Amino acid sequence: MWRRLFGLGPKPDDNATQAAADAPAANEEREVAQLETATTRSRRGLFGQIAALFAGGDPITDALWDDLEALLIQADVGVATSTALVRQTRDRCRREGIRRASEARQRLIDEMVQLLEARDPAPTAARPPYVILVVGVNGAGKTTLIAKLAHRLADAGQQVLVAAGDTFRAAATEQLATWAERAGVGFVGRGQGSDPGAVVYDALDAVSTHQSDVLIIDTAGRLQAKHNLMRELEKLRNIIRRRIADAPHEVLLVIDATTGQNGLSQARAFLEAVDVTAIALTKLDGTARGGIALAIVRETGLPIRYIGTGERLGDLALFDARTFVDALFRQEPERGTT
Repeated sequence: MWRRLFGLGPKPDDNATQAAADAPAANEEREVAQLETATTRSRRGLFGQIAALFAGGDPITDALWDDLEALLIQADVGVATSTALVRQTRDRCRREGIRRASEARQRLIDEMVQLLEARDPAPTAARPPYVILVVGVNGAGKTTLIAKLAHRLADAGQQVLVAAGDTFRAAATEQLATWAERAGVGFVGRGQGSDPGAVVYDALDAVSTHQSDVLIIDTAGRLQAKHNLMRELEKLRNIIRRRIADAPHEVLLVIDATTGQNGLSQARAFLEAVDVTAIALTKLDGTARGGIALAIVRETGLPIRYIGTGERLGDLALFDARTFVDALFRQEPERGTT
C-alpha cells in the first residue's frame, strides 16, 4: 500500500499496514470508478466532441486536425500543448500509414498518455517520518486536499500528523483542525498571525515524540508579494532540514482544475519560490475542461500525483495517466440503455 500511496515500501513490522498492502485491488477499482465519475463533465462535453471526430471510418483530412486543435484549446489544454499533440498524432499516423479517423483515435490517446506519464519516481525517505509540504494559492483546495491525503494514509495504517503552517489566512488553522479531527489524525497549530516557522518546529517535535510516520505541512497561499512568499517557504524548508536532512520528501503544488489556464499562471509563482516535486489537481469533478491536466504537466515539467474526485474525505485518487485518458474518452452509454 505504501507504494500505492507515494512510492515507499511498507513498514516491515506493522501488521495492520501489511494487511492493507495485501488487498490493493479493491482500492484501485474504487479509484478508477471515482476518476470516471470526476471526469463525467469533461467526457460529456469537449472530450466527447473530440471522440466524435474519430468515431467514423471517414478518411483523415486537414480539417480533422484543425477541428481537433480547436477543441483541445477549448478544453484548457493550452495553445502550445494542443499544437504539439496534434502535430505528434498527425506525424505518428503518417509514419504508421493510418488513413481512417477511427484508427487515429488510439494514436491520440497514446500521445496524451505519453505526455502525462511521470518520468520521475516518487521521492523516498530513508526512514520515517515522510514530510510533505503543501503549497498553492488560497482557494485552490489545499485544506481539503491535506485532509483527504491524511485520511488516505491513516486508512492505510500510518500515523499521520498535520501542521497548520498557514497562519495568515483567517480561520485557516481552525478549518484544518476540524478536518484533521474528521480524518482521525494528529494536529499541530497556533493562532492566526503566529510564526509559521514556530508551528513547523512544534510539529517536528511532535513527530519525534509520537513517532509519526508522515508529517503534512500546510503553507500560506497569498501572492501579494512573491519575494515574501519565497522567503517564507525557504525559511520553512530550512527549519525542516535542520531536523531531517533529506526533507521535505515531497512538495505538492495544489492547482484548482476549475480555474484553468489562470490557475496555472498563478501556480508559476510557487514554482519559482520552492522546489515543487509534484502536482495535486483538485476539483476535477467541477469542470468540463479536464484538458488542464495535459497543460499542467507539459508546462511545469512535473508529474500529477493526486486527483481530487469529489467532496468526501475518501475522494482522492492516485493519478494514473492511462486511467485518466481512458476515462476522458470512454464511450457514454446511450440514453435509455444500461
